[in-house]
Amino acid sequence: MPSAKSFKPSKSLELESKKAPLKPSQVKKRTASSIKDLLKAEQVTLSWDTPGLLAGVDEAGRGPLAGPVFAAAVILDDLKPIQGLADSKTLTAKKRDKLYDEIRAKALCCSVAQASTEEVDALNILQATMLAMQRAVEGLRLKPVKVLIDGNRIPKLDVLAEAIVKGDSKVQAISAASILAKVSRDRWCSDLHAQFPHYGFDQHKGYGTAQHMAALKEFGPCPEHRTSFAPVTAVLHLKEQQ
Repeated sequence: MPSAKSFKPSKSLELESKKAPLKPSQVKKRTASSIKDLLKAEQVTLSWDTPGLLAGVDEAGRGPLAGPVFAAAVILDDLKPIQGLADSKTLTAKKRDKLYDEIRAKALCCSVAQASTEEVDALNILQATMLAMQRAVEGLRLKPVKVLIDGNRIPKLDVLAEAIVKGDSKVQAISAASILAKVSRDRWCSDLHAQFPHYGFDQHKGYGTAQHMAALKEFGPCPEHRTSFAPVTAVLHLKEQQ
């Protein structure tokens, strides 16, 4: 290895050393260009689509002639999987009750909310459903980065949201929400049955079955019947004419 005294620079180094120094303006341009190139490289190589907490939302009770409309929001825990989640309408009452307890025990957080019978009549069923969903999301202990909602409409929320048609059979978090909403509403109907046993709310859950319509015509509406719904309105008019 040559000593420091005997070392001679190569021609390329000699040529480089003879180049005129960069002007300040050239330095700035090169620096700005370097920053732009760096940012471009960073955007290409790094993904900003970082996963976060996803909430599933569904409702129960849009069609019945009585009672509030319920909604639930659920953020599941990936480390605590729940087997058997599905659209609540496809499950037996016994299976729904079992999953209800498991969801409440294993989910990162969940929330059940409602829009009252009075709100259903004042707003209409669609707007009342959106209100119940909004309340369910706002009731979550943790804030999700995105909300997945069953159906084709999105309530007013302060987080990113996406509507998924038949989401209760496609997305586990929505399936879980559908179960919480359904079981919560069914239990509410059982309590209502204790107050007004002659309507059979424990059987039909407020839907317009033959049994329900017969009781409605015989006894008239109870305080929880939706007077804005046509079958109930018709009975009210009939009672007024008698």
